[in-house]
Amino acid sequence: MTDHQEGRCENCIVRQLNTLKALTKEELKRISDSKETKIIKKGEAIFNEGDKLNGVYCVRDGFSKLSKRSDNGKDQIVKIASKGELLGQRSVITEESTNLSAVALSDMNVCFISKNHLKDNISNNIKFTNALLVQLANDLKFADDVIVNMAQKNVKQRIAETLRYLEDNFGKDEEGFIKMILTREDIANLVGTAKEACIRQLTAFKKAGWIHTEGKRIKIINDKALYNLIEGFE
Repeated sequence: MTDHQEGRCENCIVRQLNTLKALTKEELKRISDSKETKIIKKGEAIFNEGDKLNGVYCVRDGFSKLSKRSDNGKDQIVKIASKGELLGQRSVITEESTNLSAVALSDMNVCFISKNHLKDNISNNIKFTNALLVQLANDLKFADDVIVNMAQKNVKQRIAETLRYLEDNFGKDEEGFIKMILTREDIANLVGTAKEACIRQLTAFKKAGWIHTEGKRIKIINDKALYNLIEGFE
């Protein structure tokens, strides 16, 4: 299969990871005929909080952080989006401005799909509508879990949980380091703490022999110790 054929929505395996899998081949062909493929460089914004979107972004490759700016100007990372995810779905469906920003954590390959396709298929394809409802419900559950963790777990526990989440979801490289490389500020923003507090806790984990660091890279050495901390056994 040629690169052009693989890039067609009806042939793309990425759609199996999101709500587009509920569309028919003909519906996917119509989307493919009008979609726009974009390369987003690391550090570039896909969209900013408050933007009005005319469509959604399907992530074919790469990672991005979804974050919200607080009143004091600090970013709270809500989620890390990876291959297969649709960005901007909720805003397009509700026709509201985005309540989050999306910034590339690596070079990304995304497809921009016009909101007209999304709305037409919501009206005409009940399977797609149901898939959207399930996805939105899962997103809400994820947000609830984040709120509970912020309220019930201390900073040390949240950092430990974040490290295990990054390893479980993004894997390890050949040397055993977590593939997803974040700055200390990004980790702090994901956890919901100050950068200095995050650095202190990571240093404490390293001294305890639980992790090993080289620059921004982090390797989990003692997963059981992190798990025990998260569960309150430490």
